[in-house]
Amino acid sequence: MNIRNFSIIAHIDHGKSTLADRMLEITKTVPERKMKEQVLDSMELERERGITIKMQPVRMNYSYKGSQYVLNLIDTPGHIDFYYEVSRSLKAVEGAILLVDATQGVQAQTLTTLAMAREAGLIIIPAVSKIDSPNARTAEIKAEVAKLLECPIESVLECSGKTGEGVTGLLAEVIEKIPAPRSEQDGAQALIFDFQYDSHRGVIVYVRMFGGTIARNHSLVFKQAHRKFIALEVGIFAPDEKESENLSSGEIGYIVTGIKEPGIASVGDTIALEKDRIPALPGYMTPKPVVWASIYPESQDEFDLLRQALGRLRLSDSSLGFEEEASGILGRGFRCGFLGMLHLEIITERLKREFQLDLIVTLPSINYEVTTKRGEVKMIFTPSQFPEFGEIIKIREPWVNIKLIAPAEYLGPVMQLLYDHEAEVGDSDVFTGERYRVAAKMPLRELMRNFFDRLKSISSGYGSLSYVIEGMRDADVVRLDIIVADELVPAFSRVVSRKKVEIEAEKAVERLYNVLPRQLFVTKIQGQALGRIISSRTLSALRKDVTGYLYGGDITRKMKLLEKQKRGKKKMKARGKVEIDHEVFLKMMRNED
Repeated sequence: MNIRNFSIIAHIDHGKSTLADRMLEITKTVPERKMKEQVLDSMELERERGITIKMQPVRMNYSYKGSQYVLNLIDTPGHIDFYYEVSRSLKAVEGAILLVDATQGVQAQTLTTLAMAREAGLIIIPAVSKIDSPNARTAEIKAEVAKLLECPIESVLECSGKTGEGVTGLLAEVIEKIPAPRSEQDGAQALIFDFQYDSHRGVIVYVRMFGGTIARNHSLVFKQAHRKFIALEVGIFAPDEKESENLSSGEIGYIVTGIKEPGIASVGDTIALEKDRIPALPGYMTPKPVVWASIYPESQDEFDLLRQALGRLRLSDSSLGFEEEASGILGRGFRCGFLGMLHLEIITERLKREFQLDLIVTLPSINYEVTTKRGEVKMIFTPSQFPEFGEIIKIREPWVNIKLIAPAEYLGPVMQLLYDHEAEVGDSDVFTGERYRVAAKMPLRELMRNFFDRLKSISSGYGSLSYVIEGMRDADVVRLDIIVADELVPAFSRVVSRKKVEIEAEKAVERLYNVLPRQLFVTKIQGQALGRIISSRTLSALRKDVTGYLYGGDITRKMKLLEKQKRGKKKMKARGKVEIDHEVFLKMMRNED
């Protein structure tokens, strides 16, 4: 069997899914009557946003120079938050098409995905997409890609996923340049690169065969989990699941396990025949969450539904982590870990759409390493977990290496943005033409503070960035607490730079002052950090007319009632407790945005 396994890798919105559509059309994998845009993007959310969230494999049969070929394509996401999806797909293929938009050129994320493909030892086929666009700078961008790859400009192909121009040439290049898969073992050996859960068929694993053959009714074993099972069905992706007689070395397909315990299967595990002594494949590194946020149901009656929904999502997204927690204001919920802000946004949206849940999502935070005076070293994931100011000796926080690409005319504002976000700016050089490449390091905390949106704004949308976690560094940060009526409200606590604590305190107090309903007594709203109050506003009492029912001008009676009301308010203030409902919390979060 002539097999070629490959991925399409690119920056977000550079035309991967549209190119995949044309390949499916040219190879007649999808009948013309069923063709639609973004065929491989099966989630409604993917189609709506025009982005790929989940990798999706598909098998195409193609005739070339009188021979039949099986082309296994894995379409991958382009956003940095889904790098784990990309890294898994690259271990299942021998080559990759590096796609660059002819209207935008090489972006920062292009460099990251290229580095991943090279590290995986893949053959790279460079191509420039969207050549039909009136804004295309095809010759210029081809030269840019050739310089990046240090290859002849003639080897950079041109194509348009929209019109189909150049796509047959790209398929020919895949066949000519990407090597056929080699069999690593005589016995069956399959790498799990993804899996899904079906309530009737159990866990369905997506595999790349690295040796041997697996067929229906074979007795198999997960090498890492040491769990045996019978293959109920094997098949290929065409692009929907299609049962086949077997899966043999080099092929990409699926195996229905019948296992109803989702925790048994894991990406990176190896499947082999039970009778064979086949070693496990290297597998994948487990991704570590970058951003943390707490998710609560608006109604506590839906807590168990939220638990089930998160469990279901984790079956298809192994990078999602969560554990139960409780809040005095919001009730029971889950602290969740994500690979980035878009990942958080997508998971939240899926919970709402696919499971019809009404949710409250807290401000995202990162993890800190705190050393206390007792010598304890604690990993802190939420501001409320921070020890008191006087108990802390040292705080460390994650830093990131970032790469920026922006037009030269915006270099000044970009540099200022970096300094505003506490960055250490490194080398900058002319990348190509009138675009600069800038290297920098900054606290992850600052990157999460709308850095990307601000970069896009000041560069008129032309700036791009990619980042990788560098490690932990000492941090000069403090916990900012909000106190309402002399009572600390943990849900409003946050971690801020010591240099910005006064500004952040004033902002937070002002926001709460504007959304908190007035009480029957005077209410103090205060921002506290470093063991002292640094910002304060006073919310006046709600006036209740206790004399309204009196008739005539009995001034003595009026004065007695007003004096009684005054004494009552004084008592309420002395023992007053403000009940902050989740609506106030939601308004605070919206104002934060």
